[in-house]
Amino acid sequence: MGIHISLSRWAPRGLFARSLLIIVLPVALMQIVVTYVFFDLHWESVSRRLSEAAAADIAHVSDLYVADTSPAAVAALSRQARERLRLSVRFWDGARLPEAARSAAIPAFDRTLQRALEGSLDRPFWFDTSQYEEYVDVRVAVPGGVLRFLVFRDRVFASTGVIFFLWVIGATVLLATVSVLFIRNQVRPMERLADAAERFGRGESVALRPAGSAEVRRAASAFLHMRARIQRHIEQRTNLLASVSHDLRTPLTRLKLELAMLPPDADLAAAKADIAQMERMLDEYLAFARGQWSEEPEELDLAELVRGVINDARRSGAVIDDGGLAVSLPATVRPGALQRCLANLIENAAGFGTRIAVSSTRDADAMWLHVDDDGPGLAPELYAEAMKPFTRLDPARNQNRKGVGLGLATARDAARSHGGDLILSASPLGGLRASVRLPVARGE
Repeated sequence: MGIHISLSRWAPRGLFARSLLIIVLPVALMQIVVTYVFFDLHWESVSRRLSEAAAADIAHVSDLYVADTSPAAVAALSRQARERLRLSVRFWDGARLPEAARSAAIPAFDRTLQRALEGSLDRPFWFDTSQYEEYVDVRVAVPGGVLRFLVFRDRVFASTGVIFFLWVIGATVLLATVSVLFIRNQVRPMERLADAAERFGRGESVALRPAGSAEVRRAASAFLHMRARIQRHIEQRTNLLASVSHDLRTPLTRLKLELAMLPPDADLAAAKADIAQMERMLDEYLAFARGQWSEEPEELDLAELVRGVINDARRSGAVIDDGGLAVSLPATVRPGALQRCLANLIENAAGFGTRIAVSSTRDADAMWLHVDDDGPGLAPELYAEAMKPFTRLDPARNQNRKGVGLGLATARDAARSHGGDLILSASPLGGLRASVRLPVARGE
């Protein structure tokens, strides 16, 4: 059975971070491999030979000192070591080797020298590669004290290691900087395109100029063409329904005038009621067809707008509890569209319940307006059907007795024009809950 390892939870989510990872990670892996190969095949090999030569010289000088400890011999030995072997030698009478080891920042330095000294010396020794910048301190135990050697660092280690490190670090920084600048310029047009699409979904005006790579320019151009087609479709739909409404209102007006001249009776009252219902139907058709796109969004206090709709409903006799509504809800919305949306929802709730509650909540991505009632409710399988245009569910809630079944459809259209949605669910009051979801723009 194979083992499936998912890296999606560890990978960054943003396009910029992922693109940077795609470029930087291979470069970093390449630098690591090159560095390993350099140290393994070149630096360590050269340093090993240098360390072995230095260790052999130290061992030779130590043997000569032990063989003849007279002051003249020691002085001559010290002078020859300094001039011919580039070794500074000094005898510390009665001294002992340090017990604590001093480790270098790069362990390979100590490891290479340790092996060389162990192979050349048969006496106890101690060394320090980190205390001095230009020297390596080596101490060898001899009878009566300690011989201290200061060896030039380039005699022990290959000097190309530092240069190589600087080259690797400099190249990595340069490549990373170029990658960041390049990817940033490529991702920024995509961020602008995503922001324009999000704003257009909320119904805000969008000014977008195609920029970036050919693929991003093509996507931006396709978005602009799509936006133009959508706006053209909305205008055509609105003009068509407006024309139909205008053409039908003319004969209705004539009928109203003719009926007004007739003597009143029961049949005449019924005819007038039919004409009034037809006018209301035409108003609903036109409101639904017009949609919410002709109105420009405004920055306002949404809580104040909702309270205005609630007060209008209260004047019509509705009993509404608004205790769950936030004191202030700053937002950018189309006030007329949202007023119609909430008015439809409250009217629908008042038609089937005696208790109505309007509340608000907010999460990281959206703002919610809830309209609850204690009516008969609606079966969950009918939620989607209830919000379709011209749908009348006679045994349930969405039968719009005064209209043609466009109340919830118009409310959902208003919510969606803001980039949100209308969601139906069971109410805590026992009836139906209609929740208007409005996305929260960045910075709100």
